[in-house]
Amino acid sequence: MARMQRLLANLLGGWFQLRRRFPPALLDDMAAAIAAGERAHLGEVCFAVESRLAPLAVLDGIDASKRAHQVFAQLRVWNTEHNSGVLFYVLMAERRIEIVADRGIASRVQPDEWNAISRRMLDCYARGQWREGSLDGIAATHALLLRHFPDDGTDRRDELPDRPVLL
Repeated sequence: MARMQRLLANLLGGWFQLRRRFPPALLDDMAAAIAAGERAHLGEVCFAVESRLAPLAVLDGIDASKRAHQVFAQLRVWNTEHNSGVLFYVLMAERRIEIVADRGIASRVQPDEWNAISRRMLDCYARGQWREGSLDGIAATHALLLRHFPDDGTDRRDELPDRPVLL
């Protein structure tokens, strides 16, 4: 997407869309799905949604990928015991989903697997199925983490908040 198109998309994207598409009941369901899935593996899942980027950020060349990495650091997704944090970053204005995995997971899960999850989520979102897309993406990520980071039976704490973050 060209910079001027991105700028317009981000100027026209509004906070009202964020609350309408991710109402409190959906956030509750997503938090419950994240918490339930994390009990079966050593991974940590974090979900962040942003309605739009600031105009100056777009002009400075910040795109969804760069912003996702900023949010990954800001929310400390990188700071898990097993380096097994995964961030879903949704940028509504640009219709982008970035999945950022910490080094422990990135070394085991291929980018194509994350891209497939993102595409399925985007397809659902394009049809207005925000709930289905979000919960399906979370479930697919739990399946990958279960395969690569199964629970080893040790008692461990929940390292990241389960409730999605609205930026």
